[in-house]
Amino acid sequence: MEQACTESAKAIKPIDRKSVHQICSGQVVLSLATAVKELLENSIDAGATSIDIKLKEYGAELIEVSDNGCGVEEHNFEGLTLKHHTSKLQDFSDLVHVETFGFRGEALSSLCALSDLSIFTCHKSAKVGTRLVFDQNGKIIQKSLLPRQQGTTVCIQQLFYTLPVRHKEFQRNTKKEFAKMVQVLQAYCIISTGVRINCTNQVGQGKRTPIVCSSGTLSSMKENIGAVFGQKQLQNLIPFEQLPPSESVCEEYGLTNADILAGFYTITGYISQCDHGVGRSSTDRQFYYINQRPCDPAKVIKIVNEVYHSFNRHQYPFVVLNICVNSECVDINVTPDKRQILLQEEKLLLAILKTSLTAMFSSSVNKFNVNQQLMDVTGNVRRSSEEVDCPKADQTNLSERGTLAISKLREAFSISHRPMGSPANTKTEKMQTQSPSTAQRKLSAFFNKSPKVQTSISRNVLDVSDAKEPQETQQSLSEVTQKERDCESVKGTISTSDGELGFSTSDLSVCTNSDSFACSPETIVKTEVEYPTSCDRHVEDEIASKQPDNDGADDIPALNCKRLKMEIPVNNTEPDLVDAPVNIMKKTVPLNFSMCRLSKQMEKLKRQKQQKEESEMFRRFRAKISPGENQTAEAELRKEISKEMFSRMDIIGQFNLGFIITKLDSDLFIVDQHATDEKYNFEMLQQSTVLQGQRLIMPQKLHLTAVNEIILMDNIEIFKKNGFDFIFDEDAPIMERVKLVSLPTSKNWTFGQQDIEELIFMLSDSPGVMCRPSRVRQMFASRACRKSVMIGTALNTHEMKKLVTHMGEIEQPWNCPHGRPTMRHLASLDMIDF
Repeated sequence: MEQACTESAKAIKPIDRKSVHQICSGQVVLSLATAVKELLENSIDAGATSIDIKLKEYGAELIEVSDNGCGVEEHNFEGLTLKHHTSKLQDFSDLVHVETFGFRGEALSSLCALSDLSIFTCHKSAKVGTRLVFDQNGKIIQKSLLPRQQGTTVCIQQLFYTLPVRHKEFQRNTKKEFAKMVQVLQAYCIISTGVRINCTNQVGQGKRTPIVCSSGTLSSMKENIGAVFGQKQLQNLIPFEQLPPSESVCEEYGLTNADILAGFYTITGYISQCDHGVGRSSTDRQFYYINQRPCDPAKVIKIVNEVYHSFNRHQYPFVVLNICVNSECVDINVTPDKRQILLQEEKLLLAILKTSLTAMFSSSVNKFNVNQQLMDVTGNVRRSSEEVDCPKADQTNLSERGTLAISKLREAFSISHRPMGSPANTKTEKMQTQSPSTAQRKLSAFFNKSPKVQTSISRNVLDVSDAKEPQETQQSLSEVTQKERDCESVKGTISTSDGELGFSTSDLSVCTNSDSFACSPETIVKTEVEYPTSCDRHVEDEIASKQPDNDGADDIPALNCKRLKMEIPVNNTEPDLVDAPVNIMKKTVPLNFSMCRLSKQMEKLKRQKQQKEESEMFRRFRAKISPGENQTAEAELRKEISKEMFSRMDIIGQFNLGFIITKLDSDLFIVDQHATDEKYNFEMLQQSTVLQGQRLIMPQKLHLTAVNEIILMDNIEIFKKNGFDFIFDEDAPIMERVKLVSLPTSKNWTFGQQDIEELIFMLSDSPGVMCRPSRVRQMFASRACRKSVMIGTALNTHEMKKLVTHMGEIEQPWNCPHGRPTMRHLASLDMIDF
């Protein structure tokens, strides 16, 4: 305690400048991608039209960025690599209007602290170039004159060697970091029009391999996309069409008319079509810009992918979107790498994106082009382009065929959706009178309980208090099946003091409230339902089964007749009678209360609660068997159960022919026999199956980017285990060096380039690790399901023990390939009072 007080009493002192420099530098340059991005931005800010990036050993040994920009003047040599020295800003207010990529003056200074940095530059006003070597503090330690053309070359060697932990991590994941760097580089290649960017990599003493190459003569974003990803990628892109936000979307985001500012945002770019097979299996080709600055707007990315998934749920789009907004409405100084940007009126931007993307995809999602005549729902005949110039005779025949098809379509539609009031199914007949109570009881029993006939009286039909002339209307019942249409017919009439009003029983309801509509107290509703002789027995049986028990004596004679006659009195009940007060007899009961007894009871409850909490402290498993707690349950099982424990579990028995009850010490577990066997079979198939390849007649070009080609070449054995085989041509240009010669096939499962790209994406994150494309996993999951023990299969003790033991032999025994839990904690015997 005394030592802690002494430590806290130490004086607060500033950190020395060298330590501050190293601490802050490690937060500015985080990865290979950050280092290359900073150097590339400096070259673009210098007005370069040609930038060459040369890497050795994927950037682990050397990073060299050369440009033909304006160069550095001699009087700026000293401040070139000092902390927070920049020519972009004079004061903080300039930050609002900054249009260059870099402005903080941290990149070169941080790179000096993390590597060996040298700069070779020649300003347009200088006669000869100068080579500068800097120490870790950004001070010039060597200066020499050398001939050079106008421009600057920055050379970085041994990146992160001053931070041992980060340097070791960087060397271990060099290829993974290299792939991320290339993706960042592609973003600048797309948006930087009129700038040629070329990147190469050299491994060992081999020749330089081109990675990314764009042409400086191109002046549009679309042409840059074609240069970086190939012309094939352009075939599936559609330009972004900006629309104002719709009312429904505005309501979703809480926007009012005052919040919708016209011209606040201007969005341009391209996105993949929503057709299945056009998108990608990952998000590796999504590029977002704000005022032509590459960034990662999380909410924008989320809404774009959500809208796309609503039309194509299995793939991701290729996206290039540039969002232009007034610089005063953007905060780009959020993070050191300037990838996170804050926007004013962000909800308006999201509403515009959602409305525009939904409209773009909706306009093309239902299109299907075929070379034959098509009919729309209005009956208009559409003809293909081949039929536009056909002879008149052919056009006449076409018109007749179209008219015939329309008539048949309408006939079929009228049969399945016959409108109410069809004269074919109803008649108007006068009805006989029964007692009001009997008729009302029969009507309620028949029409409310029979599934074949539903009746209601519309409010307009019964408004007969001012009726002067009889009115008739005929309606039919909507038949459910063709059999019922052949044997059912309903007739209905309403008899009033002034005349008769025909209606169908499908529009029948009882008027009991004078506020609903005006009807006299004497109004009587009479309905007569007649059944054809061919189905009398069927209807009688149906009605008999629907009659209540207490009405059976009254209804039996009616069932022997061919007609069911009903009469309903419609009474105009006064509101005062309905809302009359009810007298309730109240009884007073004395309640014995004791404060002493209450306090004792409260103390007892507190002791019980405390004992329960103390006992639960020793529980290892707290998650319930509930779908909402699956993740918590799996975390508990991973924490408390190791693989060797499965072999020590005792088999209690089988429950419901689908679950195995096991015991480990004092804990009981329930195991899904099908799910656990399915997961074991699935992992065995994953490990042991080598898919056989089907040789192609001709090699197929894959049009992979340079970095994807490198990933494929480095993991060729994994591709072979998945049934893919390739040939390589080192002398071919980029995106044509790899050709597919063999595809995996397995029964009715076929695979293609989409699976190759997905596999490449997975290997870019985990190089050298055996993995399978998602469709291969689906195939294995389907086969594992069919060969596993099914629910309903009786198992003996030996078979149950075998299934439980297998759970200790697989990597992830907690759920099956389809996501169903394999095992849950059932109960702890220590917590049960016997």
